[in-house]
Formats: sequence, structure tokens, C-alpha cells
Amino acid sequence: MNDELTDCNVSLGHWPFRRLPHGDTSRLVSKLREMRVTQAWVGSFDGLFHKDLVHVNAVLVEECLREAPNLLVPFGSINPLLPDWEEDLRRCVEVHKMPGIRLHPGYHGYDLSDKRSSDLLAIAAAQELLVQVVVQMEDERTQSPLARVPTVDVEPLIDQLREHPKLKIMILNGMKSIRAETIDQLAATGRASFDIAMLEGVGALENLLKTVPLNYIVFGSHFPFFYFDAARLKLRESELGAVQLRAIQRENAATICNAANGG
Repeated sequence: MNDELTDCNVSLGHWPFRRLPHGDTSRLVSKLREMRVTQAWVGSFDGLFHKDLVHVNAVLVEECLREAPNLLVPFGSINPLLPDWEEDLRRCVEVHKMPGIRLHPGYHGYDLSDKRSSDLLAIAAAQELLVQVVVQMEDERTQSPLARVPTVDVEPLIDQLREHPKLKIMILNGMKSIRAETIDQLAATGRASFDIAMLEGVGALENLLKTVPLNYIVFGSHFPFFYFDAARLKLRESELGAVQLRAIQRENAATICNAANGG
């Protein structure tokens, strides 16, 4: 199979609760290139914990441009509970020219049915941004006692997608916790996609395809939090054909991102 990949789920920076093997950006980039990743959509670990997201997003962009401008694609962090989050979003679009944003409702402490969340998604839809929603960063059983973060309930996104016809959502790290019925309803909107970072089990990809159309499944590694090789192994061990693998590896991501940005 052609091994070139678009990885939709990568993060830069340092995780505060343990040292990650590829926490340094230059080492991370080397590993991605070794694994034949031609494009990586990256957020910032700092975006989960810092309040000055103007600075966080600016540093993210600077890091991408300095280390690998043709490889790393920045997705800014937005927290609708912070003052002037609309300005943070404007800067992502107008200053940094980002194709999308990454949300962490669990770490930022809001519900996706909240009015502020709805306002954010409405503006993102109007701006034709791809919105990545992170369901969880790690299993709740392995979390530090100092930072117990609940798994995000994505069911409200079903109504949000119906309310905002231009809204494009990508669910990251959700395959371990989202109910099958919710996945069905999200997939039925035609504007929700899912990464495979937390997809587990024998024949997991084949089983996922029984619920989610091929066009809405994308490759995501959750690197460097997870070992990159684990995500790639899911593809190698599957019984999918070359056309299906190529779609998941890179073609679906390109189509989704172009559609979200009016392409």
C-alpha cells in the first residue's frame, strides 16, 4: 500500500503530567517524516491549560513555520468561556489563516449544549472553519489526581450540526467512549468525521465501516501522547483494500478540509 499519510491528530508542546518521548518539536517532525506523514494537523498542549490563547496560538504558528511549514498545519485553541474569545477566533482566521480550530470542552469546563458553545460553532460555520472536538486526551483511569477531566459528551453536536448547515465537525479521540447510536446520528448528518486514534479491537476498522461511511473516517495518531506506530498498525492489520486505505490515510482529510474552507 502507499504509505503516505495525513495525520489529523497531533499536538505540539509539553504534557505537564509526564515526559513524552517526542515532546520536542524537531524530534516530533523527524518521527513524522520517518513514518511518511506528508501533512500533520497540530494543536497545542498549552491550549488546554493556558488562559492567554492569543499567545498560545501565535507560538503554535511560529513553531510550525520554524520547524516544518510544509508539514505542520496549525489548528488554534479556542475557549468560549474566556473573555474576548471572539477575538481569539478572529485572529485564527484573519491573522494566522488557519483552516480550523481545536476545542477541548472537557479541559475548559463547558458543555457542547451551552449557548456560548453554540455561538462559537455558529461563527466557525460562517467562517467555514473545520472544528475539531477532542473527546478525551487520556483514559480517565490514568489521569493525575490533580486533573480529573470528564469525557466530553458529543451528543449535543447532533443538534448543532442540524442548526448550522455549514458546520463541519471532526471528532478526535472519540471511538473509545461515544455510543454507537450517537456515532450513527452524527455520521448521518454528512458533516461529521472521526479519527481512529482511540479505535480498538480486532477488525476495528472493518466494524467502524459498518456504521460510518468511508468518506468520514480519517487517520489520527494522537501523537506524541500515543505511540505513532500503534495508529499505523491499525491500517496494516486491517483487511481493507487499497482504495479504502488510501481514503483513510489522506484523501478524506484533504476533501474534508477543502470542503470546510469553501474549496
